[in-house]
Amino acid sequence: MANRGEIAVRIIRSARERGIRAIAVYSEPDRLAPHVLAADEAYHIGPAPSSESYLRTEGLIEVAKATGADAIHPGYGFLSERSSFAKAVEDEGIIFIGPSSEVIEVMGDKIQARRYMQDAGIPVIPGITEPVSTPEAALEIAHEIGFPVLVKAAAGGGGKGMRVVEEPGELTAAFETAQREALSAFGDGTLYLEQALKQPRHIEVQILADTQGSVLHLGERECSIQRRHQKLVEEAPATALSTAERESIGSTAVQAATAIGYTGAGTVEFLYEDGNYYFLEMNTRIQVEHPVTELVTGVDLVDWQIRIASGEALDFTQEDVRISGHAIECRITAENPRMGLLPSTGTVTHLEVPTGPGVRWDGGIREGSHISQHYDPLIGKLIVHANTREAAIQRMARALDELVILGVENCASLQRRIMDEPDFKRGHLSIRYLQEHPELLNESPIDPEAIRSIAIAGALLEAKDEQRTRLARTTPRLSRWQSDGMSSEPPRR
Repeated sequence: MANRGEIAVRIIRSARERGIRAIAVYSEPDRLAPHVLAADEAYHIGPAPSSESYLRTEGLIEVAKATGADAIHPGYGFLSERSSFAKAVEDEGIIFIGPSSEVIEVMGDKIQARRYMQDAGIPVIPGITEPVSTPEAALEIAHEIGFPVLVKAAAGGGGKGMRVVEEPGELTAAFETAQREALSAFGDGTLYLEQALKQPRHIEVQILADTQGSVLHLGERECSIQRRHQKLVEEAPATALSTAERESIGSTAVQAATAIGYTGAGTVEFLYEDGNYYFLEMNTRIQVEHPVTELVTGVDLVDWQIRIASGEALDFTQEDVRISGHAIECRITAENPRMGLLPSTGTVTHLEVPTGPGVRWDGGIREGSHISQHYDPLIGKLIVHANTREAAIQRMARALDELVILGVENCASLQRRIMDEPDFKRGHLSIRYLQEHPELLNESPIDPEAIRSIAIAGALLEAKDEQRTRLARTTPRLSRWQSDGMSSEPPRR
């Protein structure tokens, strides 16, 4: 697993169920992380900064070769959509669990991806298929497209290097900001422009494709509730689509995946508005929100990633796919709603996760875990499933009420308010949902009585936390990374 956190734990579970030896890697602060303790073997690959650990292609491949690993699973984030990493893995004769490096390269460049989709007859948002190099050129193009426009980075994703421009006077500043952000995040400042839709929904379709030519979809997810283009709440199925639209968008996603020769699990993302949908991008990896699809279809997506990479053919057809009930996922991140969702760091002093029928927790932390500035603020994912959307909302509200995380700020209180918000309950959503409901972000300060309760809880847990800290300091490392490379006899446990 060339990754960490909850997705590494998720991959380990699927591997273990297949009787496959699971090998983890870890940076210095992650040496006692849940994914390390869950794996059959674990190896230290560097200090805290991801550029010196989880993003070191040569270090990851060295671990794989020294341990005799057959395959590398990239998870999501980090190197998962970096074609150079997939190519390096392929060149070493190791299986990359995902599509080919060529497909990743094509879909990783959003300008190139737009061209491919247009050639394949897939509807795309009006815009350009060539990079724009200066604010002056961008302004001229924007007048042709019509305001508002979206300035977007050609590389990467996650909302970085992306700015909505409502008026001509805003374009130069937006262009320069997006370019700086893209250079910093992806090392590539290439930008392009497309029309910004007024009230679009973010709809994505889950794809599975084997190496024998079978391609099918597993329905769609709605991911419209976002903050700075980062998803907060996802659900399946989408509430806005008619039966005909659902069939059409699913078929279009299959058409797109087939056109580029896709294999494995992937997601074709669309923007939907007023009965029309447009290709946005393709994620050539497993998605953070994949559990909602698993819960409504009963299909283990990570398991199928492994099976497809092993050469297995899909053993079911499109007609066999059935959507049952409704699922909702809340991404629980270490971000403070009272401070505009600024990242929060610290040690998790207490963690209680909800249980019960239809409740799932995908987490990569435990009590004593340290949330640092070096990695994504995702703490875990709370997912529920019920027979109807209304029942799923009620179940999620109950589960959020039961979730307790002390030691770091988190966004669960914001998501709990969303569950009660009338427009959300009615399914009246768009990617501007939080902009249109600023009251959801105006969280009141904690009252003194709540502060006293937290202080008491912290005092009761202090002795327990000190004992855990002493244990962490005295527990030997599972492995070591020597200055001349990995030891010839990797330690096992």
